[in-house]
Amino acid sequence: MSMKLFDSELNIMEILWREGDTTAKRIAEITKEKIGWSKTTTYTVIKKCLDKGAIERQEPNFVCRARVTQEQVQQYETTELINKMYNGAPDRLIASLLGQKRLTSEEISRLKQLIEGLE
Repeated sequence: MSMKLFDSELNIMEILWREGDTTAKRIAEITKEKIGWSKTTTYTVIKKCLDKGAIERQEPNFVCRARVTQEQVQQYETTELINKMYNGAPDRLIASLLGQKRLTSEEISRLKQLIEGLE
C-alpha cells in the first residue's frame, strides 16, 4: 500500500474499519453527526477515496468497502514518519518515543517481547 491518505479521507476510512461495509448515505449521516460535514463534503471525500483505490463502490445502494486495512495505513504512515523525521532510522523514532514518557513495567515487558520476537 503506497497511498497517502489525508485526515479527511481517514475520517471516512475509520468509519469503514469500525462499521464494515457501509452505504454512502450512512457515512454521510455519521460524518454530519460526528464532524458536522454536509452530505456534499462527505460525498466529495468518498470520491477521493474511490479515485485513490482506498475504497470500492458496490451496488445497489452505493455501498462503500475498504480496500486497505487500518494496519496497512498505519504501516505506511509510520514508514513515512521514520523516513521524514528520523532519516529512515526506526531506532531513533523509538528512542524519541521512549524519551517522552515514563513506561510502566507492563509496557516495558510488552516492548521486550516485541523486540525478542524480531531477533
